[in-house]
Amino acid sequence: MTRTTRALAIVTDYGVEQDELLVPVRHLRESGIQTDIAAVSRDGIRTLIGDKDPGETVQPTHTLAEANADDYDLLVVPGGTINADTLRLEKEAVNLVRAFAGSGRPIAAICHGPWLLAEAGVADGKTLTSYPSLRTDLGNAGATWTDRPLVEDDSGGWRLVTSRTPDDLDAFLRGIDAALETAQH
Repeated sequence: MTRTTRALAIVTDYGVEQDELLVPVRHLRESGIQTDIAAVSRDGIRTLIGDKDPGETVQPTHTLAEANADDYDLLVVPGGTINADTLRLEKEAVNLVRAFAGSGRPIAAICHGPWLLAEAGVADGKTLTSYPSLRTDLGNAGATWTDRPLVEDDSGGWRLVTSRTPDDLDAFLRGIDAALETAQH
């Protein structure tokens, strides 16, 4: 019996960019992939649109502390300036990123999400993209930053999929699909 493919999106309880969370989660679920959302607490996740306007409130399926990296095939790290800046201070989120990279499973991060990769120490040697304001931070973490809608990097024994902004979501979803396809073979 084959195990169902599973994905995990990790966020804080406030400030995640609505479409950077909901578009990938809905896409994965519509593709038949069991997709969970882990947040700091079980309270509703208050999303934002453009880092300022209220978005949908989303119910997490787990807390970050409850999420077990071994149960998932893909990690999704959405952006939102407030979310990403706060998420990188959460020990459980940092540990999840390290567990995925260390085990060779793919990570997909968009917009400000790659801040968490720098915090976890896994950006070193990777070529990636992000929201442009992270360029210096990611360079200081040892990454090579490039300004493209989608960057896929398989170096270091694990695949990293990155995109810049919500405008790049179509490319980001293609990158996620390709990462899962590669991981299943």
